[in-house]
Amino acid sequence: MKVVLVSAVALIDADGRVLLAQRPAGKSMAGLWEFPGGKVEPGETPEAALIRELQEELGIDTFASCLAPLTFASHSYADFHLLMPLYACRKWKGIVTPREGQSLAWVRPADLRGYPMPPADEPLIPILRDWL
Repeated sequence: MKVVLVSAVALIDADGRVLLAQRPAGKSMAGLWEFPGGKVEPGETPEAALIRELQEELGIDTFASCLAPLTFASHSYADFHLLMPLYACRKWKGIVTPREGQSLAWVRPADLRGYPMPPADEPLIPILRDWL
């Protein structure tokens, strides 16, 4: 089974809320909410991939020194296995802006269960609730 490496981030605002992005129509798992991020390209570190994805998807800049490793998800889907490190980030430059047609929501950790998520993201919720 192919292993896919994806980096994700829990962007945390000054009020302790976490940013979720809704997968747009036309993508697999459309309508589900997830932590921002994306695939790690060959030769790229998970942190570099996340910095690139945050710029592309949300128009914000951050640095590897602002990304704190928090936990990871390991989940088998029907046709691949997802390995996804999750970082926490409280510092970035710019205004979070949806650039790929996705909806965004700033969510209190206690309310994360109210947002349907891909199976790989769901086990991350209690870790975030306990950590924040």
